[in-house]
Amino acid sequence: MDLKHLPEHARNLAKLPVAFVQEVLERGPRSALRKVLRFRFTGPYRYREDFNDDAVRAAIQALPRRPLFSILMPVYNVSPRWLHKAVASVQAQLYPDWELCVVDDASPSAETRAAVAALQNPANDPRIRTVQLPKNLGIAGASNHALGMAHGGFVTLLDHDDELTRDALYETARAINLHEPDLLYSDEDIINTRGRARDGHLKPDYSPDLLLAHNYITHLFVMRRDLVQRTGGFRDAFNGAQDYDLALRLVEQARRICHVRKVLYHWRSLPTSTSRNASAKPYAADAGLRALSEALQRRGIEAAVEHANLPHYYRVRRRLTQRPRISIIIPFRDHAALLDRCVHAILSKSTYTDFEILAMDNDSAEPATRATLTALCALDARVRVVPAPGPFNYSRINNAAVRAAQGEHIVLMNNDIAVITPDWIETLLEHSQRPEVGAVGARLLYANGRIQHAGIIIGIAGFAGHAHRHLDRAQNGYMNRLRTAHNISAVTGALLMVKRALYMAVGGLEEEHLGTALNDVDFCLRLRERGLLNIFTPCCEAFHYESVSRGYENTPEKRERFAREVAWFRERHRATLEQGDPYYNPGLSLVREDFAPRLDRPVGATCGVTNL
Repeated sequence: MDLKHLPEHARNLAKLPVAFVQEVLERGPRSALRKVLRFRFTGPYRYREDFNDDAVRAAIQALPRRPLFSILMPVYNVSPRWLHKAVASVQAQLYPDWELCVVDDASPSAETRAAVAALQNPANDPRIRTVQLPKNLGIAGASNHALGMAHGGFVTLLDHDDELTRDALYETARAINLHEPDLLYSDEDIINTRGRARDGHLKPDYSPDLLLAHNYITHLFVMRRDLVQRTGGFRDAFNGAQDYDLALRLVEQARRICHVRKVLYHWRSLPTSTSRNASAKPYAADAGLRALSEALQRRGIEAAVEHANLPHYYRVRRRLTQRPRISIIIPFRDHAALLDRCVHAILSKSTYTDFEILAMDNDSAEPATRATLTALCALDARVRVVPAPGPFNYSRINNAAVRAAQGEHIVLMNNDIAVITPDWIETLLEHSQRPEVGAVGARLLYANGRIQHAGIIIGIAGFAGHAHRHLDRAQNGYMNRLRTAHNISAVTGALLMVKRALYMAVGGLEEEHLGTALNDVDFCLRLRERGLLNIFTPCCEAFHYESVSRGYENTPEKRERFAREVAWFRERHRATLEQGDPYYNPGLSLVREDFAPRLDRPVGATCGVTNL
């Protein structure tokens, strides 16, 4: 049966019987039944209103502060049909304290000009004010004119063909009362010409590295008006990416950013809009690249900026400020062929040369292993074997290796890894060298070319899961995440770089309670507790022949140990598990690793607050 022409949800349903049989054979009927029951909690994205009008109005009356929102709407040659819908979405707001500042940027269309003029009518809403410019100023100039009309303490942008959800300003006002942020942004989705919503963009909390790759904030973006004015407003030189340029400047000045974890904005898909066709405005992608390049210069970051795989996505290549020694730590016990392949890949492919390899021998006994170790040490003086005797304890072995290491940066590497990208060390080091960064992880592939690891999400399966696991290598992932460097709560210790001093400062991996599982996740979360950023970069890629040497948790003893370690992890990081992963939206599945939306997603909005 050819499934490729079916909708995604239908394809998943069609595959379900095969997956069920496979799960029965591999894990047993109970596990298969649990997965089938869980499947009903995911599906295609659907927008739904989850509030009661009377309850919202009562909550508005109880707000200690009622900020005035100035909604800036530059208009140019839009169909009156879409303009009227955009304006109607503002008038439908349950929160009443707003003003709409409409600026027609000298539209050639008589229909557009007439539609804007009709808005400024005494019979209409007095909160709507309009201006028609005598000459075209461009999107930045028109936006600045609207900004000059604003009286509100907060301003936001509404494109002339988009819509706000009816609770958009209420949820924003509530977040302002709770958290007093300088900037707020929400989730969004795309609506078609019939008003049907699809493609929900359920965003992470503030992710500075993601913002350096793509303007994921976009809509709804709410800003303190005085902050916008202090930073210079919109700039003509970046027309097409003027909002991205403004966001990059604002986050440099803001003290607190709030992510309202709820869809508050409908981005309409039209043939001329970038929501349907990212290449519709090619000049905008170039403007975004220039805005990002200037932001890096402004921040004193030496880097080159390139267009990435999709329009409006970018790759920042940071210059290495130094070329320190790197210590690559590889624990092993026998499995000589694996170790040989792992070390040979490093030696033959790496373009960075100042490294040492510490092969940590955990009581190997096979003659083939002895021969392999002798050959590897003779092959390259950078390889040395360090005895690590005793019962297997991944954390203890790595901690001992770090104490013996000579490098300024540590790479934890499993013996079933084979690096692919020649500049893999440089792509990890460009982030690890940053003082604000903790651990840096790579994109790992199974032997069949599918994704094994692209960052770790906290909360999946009750503790942690791998983002995008089993997706094809050629896919871009959710919102292009498989191709984009971004912040993540944790990365796998199968291939991880961190500063040696930082590793020692946090006490290394947890030896007593997490000798086998989740020690890397725990380590990354302890880095985050220090206020550090962990990063996933797709630019470092390797094969990971997962658990080939150690095996899966497939014996009663291993399963008992795993359960014990999971229980300790859950208790140690109870607060994080309860609060949810800040880089994973609560509207996304916690039983799948493919960013599927939850049908049982939480009602109402929560906020992710980042202090800068």
